[in-house]
Amino acid sequence: MTYRELYLRARRAFSDRGIDSPGQDSLVLLEAFFGLDRSGLALRGQESPSPEREADFLRAVEERAARRPLQYILGEWDFMGLSLKVGEGVLVPREDTAVLVEALAERLKENSAPVGVDLCAGSGAVALGLCTLIPHGKITCLELSKQAFSYLEQNLAAYPQYGVKAKEGDVLREETAEGFLPQSLDFIASNPPYIPSGELPRLQPEVQKEPALALDGGEDGLLFYRAICSLWLPRLKPGGVLAVEIGEEQGKAVSALFSSYGLTHIELRQDWAGLDRCVVGSC
Repeated sequence: MTYRELYLRARRAFSDRGIDSPGQDSLVLLEAFFGLDRSGLALRGQESPSPEREADFLRAVEERAARRPLQYILGEWDFMGLSLKVGEGVLVPREDTAVLVEALAERLKENSAPVGVDLCAGSGAVALGLCTLIPHGKITCLELSKQAFSYLEQNLAAYPQYGVKAKEGDVLREETAEGFLPQSLDFIASNPPYIPSGELPRLQPEVQKEPALALDGGEDGLLFYRAICSLWLPRLKPGGVLAVEIGEEQGKAVSALFSSYGLTHIELRQDWAGLDRCVVGSC
């Protein structure tokens, strides 16, 4: 088949399976396997790849049509100019998370070398993304899942210029928090699990293939926010910053929680779609 025929076959397969962006996903795979973007397809659409590369591409199309996340198929994904390794067992980095990173960087702009933690770090997207804006930060990434921890270590190793280290631990356990001295941190960042348990079966098929450990935020989705406030806030220095990603309907609840724990200058940030996505506050 020609490149154009392969593109059209992928697009049809994705559309038939209800994938939201069949054309875009087809182009992403076309570029990944053949190095052809949209203009390359226009110029070389009548050419054909080798049989081996065609077979590889069609296998990837089958996986995507079965609703395997595109990021897992590719094995890596871009976030804030970084290329991060991803796969089964780790949450996929999403563009919306940049809102959290940018809000935190703004609060820390007077501190050129802040010390902090990234709780529920997953792939390390938040910590590494922050380092692209504040290169001299010192960050500990805390992650419980052994599968996710493997990707975290790979991604930190790929960017040795940044002062980021990985540590295994459960954010919900008091002894984990006690491993950090009181008033020792300039910031705490987290993109925690925040989907209410009862909503997990109704998520998109792709999202259901991501680890439940990184999605399930307890009965009301607020389990981790309560733990962060009760266990981790004492680790912040006076004037320190707490920034968390939230679900689109959790802004008021998380803001109120921050306020009840004495945080000030609480700000609710929206993502590119205008949905509530981040809450940031200061001690």
